[in-house]
Amino acid sequence: MPLEIVPADVNDLHQVLQDHARYWGERDLRALHQPVLVREFGATCVVARAEDGIRGYLLGFVTPDHTGYVHLIAIRDDSRGTGLGRRLHTHFAEVARGQGAVRLKAITSVTNEGSIAFHRTLGFDARVVEDYDGPGRPMVVFTRPL
Repeated sequence: MPLEIVPADVNDLHQVLQDHARYWGERDLRALHQPVLVREFGATCVVARAEDGIRGYLLGFVTPDHTGYVHLIAIRDDSRGTGLGRRLHTHFAEVARGQGAVRLKAITSVTNEGSIAFHRTLGFDARVVEDYDGPGRPMVVFTRPL
């Protein structure tokens, strides 16, 4: 079975959480993996599935102001550097555009150099927004027109 990008379901989310460290290392982001995202935004939450399981995933949705928001994207440790992150982003952009999105948005911490570099290679503008995540908690906000 070749790698295929398909809509995620709650079972996929449970599998990702079971293998959390393979996607996120020592960072504990389990609280950000809300089942409601997959249940309510199924078309824009996708997994990259192969015979050996889920290689990567993207959880996103389209906002009322026509923004395709990428909530989380992660690639399993043995699939990094293969272009899968770019494929997931491209798939999401196409689905979001089909739902009326005119721009994409994502955020990350100011210390996440890998995410910053990745999003810049995808053509996103990056700017630091002070207090984005609360007082004294700046975040890098990525935006890109579709």
